[in-house]
Amino acid sequence: MTAQELRQKYLNFFKDQGHSIMASASLIPENDPTVLFTTAGMHPLVPYLLGENHPAGQRLVSVQKCIRTGDIDEVGDLTHLTFFEMLGNWSLGDYFKPEAIKWSYEFLTDKKYLGLDKNKLAISVFAGDNDAPFDQESYDEWIKLGIAPERIAKLGKEDNWWGPAGQTGPCGPDTEMFYWVSDESVPKIFDSKDKRWVEIWNDVFMAYGKLADGSFAPLKQTNVDTGMGLERTLCVVNNISDIYQTDLFLPLIEELEKLSGKKYQEDVKAFRIITDHIKAATLIMGDDKGIAPSNTDQGYIVRRLIRRAIRYGRQLGLLDKFWTGQISREVIQIYVHTYPELRKNSNFIITNFSNEEIKFSETLENGLKIINKISKQKTNGDLKTFTLKANELFNLYQTYGFPIEVSLEEINKIRRDNVGIDIPRDVQDNFINLFNLELNKHQELSRTAAAGKFKGGLADHGAITTKLHTATHLLLASLRQVLGEQVFQKGSNITADRLRLDFSHGDKLTPEQIKQVEDLVNGAITQALPVTMQEMSLAEAKAVKAMGVFESKYDERVKVYTVGSPDAPFSREICGGPHVSNTEELGHFKIKKEEASSAGVRRIKAVLE
Repeated sequence: MTAQELRQKYLNFFKDQGHSIMASASLIPENDPTVLFTTAGMHPLVPYLLGENHPAGQRLVSVQKCIRTGDIDEVGDLTHLTFFEMLGNWSLGDYFKPEAIKWSYEFLTDKKYLGLDKNKLAISVFAGDNDAPFDQESYDEWIKLGIAPERIAKLGKEDNWWGPAGQTGPCGPDTEMFYWVSDESVPKIFDSKDKRWVEIWNDVFMAYGKLADGSFAPLKQTNVDTGMGLERTLCVVNNISDIYQTDLFLPLIEELEKLSGKKYQEDVKAFRIITDHIKAATLIMGDDKGIAPSNTDQGYIVRRLIRRAIRYGRQLGLLDKFWTGQISREVIQIYVHTYPELRKNSNFIITNFSNEEIKFSETLENGLKIINKISKQKTNGDLKTFTLKANELFNLYQTYGFPIEVSLEEINKIRRDNVGIDIPRDVQDNFINLFNLELNKHQELSRTAAAGKFKGGLADHGAITTKLHTATHLLLASLRQVLGEQVFQKGSNITADRLRLDFSHGDKLTPEQIKQVEDLVNGAITQALPVTMQEMSLAEAKAVKAMGVFESKYDERVKVYTVGSPDAPFSREICGGPHVSNTEELGHFKIKKEEASSAGVRRIKAVLE
């Protein structure tokens, strides 16, 4: 079964059960400063899980593209991926446990769908504690479907409870499905700690709300949130133990073998890291929000992924070649039919890969010069014992982006050229350990700073961010009036302190243009224009010329927000909210900064005073 066949079977199955198919949301969350990337299928649905009406109805299904960055350094093993796809279906106050469990079982075992062996299936359910009782209903449903009691594990909160995402919010028990992937005979009793049982699906039942005092109360609207990892399920269905041998990776592996002249089995870790990282960077840059490599936020992650891939490319002998773009082209071919924005943005993607290779080549060159300079200073020409301290290696990394592995390679090269031997392996390992201690300290500081930066999330500063979000609509409409209708939004980020809008425009704005934009926004605020919302079909939204930021992600039913008269609006956009009800609530608008974001994209930061 190919990845595309699996996607389609899943969507068709739940469409037959009355679910509306949603296109994947952007990888870059809109108006949520608490996270850099969309990390799960439910992420774009949070307002609707909290009770807001979804324009597509109460039953939804999607294949969502996701990025998780917490385990980038773990990529290279069998389980960790930076980019992945999540198959998900939701009930927003509609069906609950019996239907969700029945459909999960049917899709997994019916030969029309995945056709997995039901005798290799095992289940876990919530065991219960002081906050919530044992999930008897889920347990009984699995028994009805023929799952033997010894194949159902009753586990605690650490295994079978989801949420809430923050300190408070919706949460509840879940039931997880596992499949036996070993050629050995299936044990009668399910042991969740046995790694030969692979989790393939998770049904979350949001039945409770966690309150500020730490207690739990039943929710008025109960939801179902299910998730199945595409890549992992593809392995299980095809009886493949290595994700990198599926059709989502094989073309990349084969292209890398061709470019490097080496085989996958010669350096499995390097091949996995390179293909994973280039894939993730391609999907992020290919998103319609135009993320380019940089030293901040999502752009920093892109740069880190590309440079780490280049570093491991050197290990395969890929030196001074423009090769990352060639792997990226293969990524685009794999995903373009699922995510058509990749074709539209392909030049942007390939150009950034090439530029980053040039920049990183300069970085390496500068780092090598520094190492050679330090070597002469420290040894007075006697290089027999030349080495660097861990903090010196870290400074090279922090200041110049010079990887420690490259530093050690160069130190060894200097020693080999002069005394014929490398630094002993145990000494090198000690360097890496000390370096990692320095890095962990640095990351801890970064995480603390990020927590402060992002603490202005929508959950805590709803009124402020709602005003700034509405002001962003006014800003975009004003930019289009001043600069022309070729201006489109390329991304936005809102904190409790300011709004940030990226938009397509090649030239720096003049002081006169900035003042014109400010005057237009403040004029709309002074006029006390009403802000109204109407649900309509995507075709109707286009007919009334509603601005669409990322067309490929919209569903058949959308929300359109209009600022001003319906007949002659100041602004009209397809959007998920939130918004004020009248512009007079906004205060005074002021642009604080206008700068370049990436090629052909400008960025404005502004505040409400």
